Amino acid sequence: MKKIVTDSGIEIQPIYTPITSNQQPVTELSGEFPFTRGIQPDMYRGKLWTMRQYAGFSTAEESNKRYHYLLSQGVSGLSVAFDLPTQIGYDSDHCLAEGEVGKVGVAIDSLEDMQRLFAGIKLEDISTSMTINATGFILLAFYVALAKQQGADLTKITGTIQNDILKEYAARGTYIYPPKPSMRIITDIFEWCATALPKWNTISISGYHIREAGSTAVQEIAFTLSNGKAYVQAAQAKGLNINVFGKRLSFFFNAHNNLFEEVAKFRAARRIWANMMRDLGATDEKAMMLRFHTQTGGSTLTAQQPQNNIARVTVQTLAAVLGGTQSLHTNGFDEALSLPSEDAAKIALRTQQIVAFESGVADTVDPLAGSYFVENLTADVETKALALIAKIDAMGGSVAAIEQGFMQDDIASSAYDYQRKIESGEKIIVGVNAFQSAETSVTPVFKVDDSIGKQQVAKLQALKAKRNNEQVTICLEKIHRAAVGTNNLMPLVIDAVENLCTLGEISDVLRSVFGEHK
Repeated sequence: MKKIVTDSGIEIQPIYTPITSNQQPVTELSGEFPFTRGIQPDMYRGKLWTMRQYAGFSTAEESNKRYHYLLSQGVSGLSVAFDLPTQIGYDSDHCLAEGEVGKVGVAIDSLEDMQRLFAGIKLEDISTSMTINATGFILLAFYVALAKQQGADLTKITGTIQNDILKEYAARGTYIYPPKPSMRIITDIFEWCATALPKWNTISISGYHIREAGSTAVQEIAFTLSNGKAYVQAAQAKGLNINVFGKRLSFFFNAHNNLFEEVAKFRAARRIWANMMRDLGATDEKAMMLRFHTQTGGSTLTAQQPQNNIARVTVQTLAAVLGGTQSLHTNGFDEALSLPSEDAAKIALRTQQIVAFESGVADTVDPLAGSYFVENLTADVETKALALIAKIDAMGGSVAAIEQGFMQDDIASSAYDYQRKIESGEKIIVGVNAFQSAETSVTPVFKVDDSIGKQQVAKLQALKAKRNNEQVTICLEKIHRAAVGTNNLMPLVIDAVENLCTLGEISDVLRSVFGEHK
């Protein structure tokens, strides 16, 4: 009989029965340790997942229009994409920003840009996720400063900054500083938010980009949870209470097309993390809960026959919901070609809404639990992931594994193997290496005009001409002194952005102290 394996190399048996099954269904209910079946007793019967759409392009004003449109169409949380200069700490007038301003996300240089981005939107009324890492602390400072200007109660502000630098070294590349000072910035954020911004998720430990770089499902959760362990240990070394900061840790996973492996991945990840946090000293069960956002797989989308991507995103949406996600972003069908058009973004949102309100999968908790296949697959994913985590621990943890190139090499090997299977025809991708047809229609693509860069530079020049530049110098000097020492950076960065220091200026001060990772 033909041998069939998942993308993680887990063999799938032709049939699962009580006799062949090596794994009995979990006995705990949802909301009970180790949370295999979900973190809430009633899951979506009590509250649906937060429906987000990742959006950000061009100028803050243009992105603001898209946000208002998405809110009018029923999204319950915003998810902000930033352009590459913003992500790696360069203002729009920097020579290295030329040609990239506003292209893959919105350009945010100053508090004024943040004001434009959220014009007409009360920050107390929405949950905002920001995909930002090396400069995450600066974008959070902009957000907090704007909330204060709006008169918001900071204890009610909810949202997430990705703030996961370890996966940048391993998979994505938008890092600035070396690992040690980067970890210091992250733990400063943990410490400051614990009292000042208690409902804010201080990190979204991300497997998404690890998967986008070519990892398997098992590698995605093994590397992500190992990174999470490193953040927890760094916070504990700083004297922070795991039962406090542990409640504000969140995760960000990918959803691919192998429906059952993806569901098993999410269930296994919750179980592994709960046990890991308990072993690290957590005693509050809320600090052991793995809460996660999911985005459908960008790398699974095809430029060929792009409307097929609607079906792919639907399967991935089902995987995320059946796996118990707390928040979900669905990709537009045209994203292999360009930033999503307004129509594509609407179809992506409607996909979530149809699954939520028409499919019935949200009507009961963990509907696939008890399936001999799903329970076996969950256990198999857990076993393989734990073996990989143990290997990383033996190297000295995630930071050491990244410094040795282990994660990068393992991901590259999996990516190569996956591509080889596509090219040989062993792995079928509909419309790419099978069921091909001549393209008879052209999908309109969304493009950002190059003039956006000039507009941003003009705004920066106007900002620098009107602000108190003596006060700017004082603020930046305070950040420099704190970076050399051990004082928490967050209060000083918030003060700096309120005095109209720019993202690039703050980043450069820290470059002068920490250096850059090479």
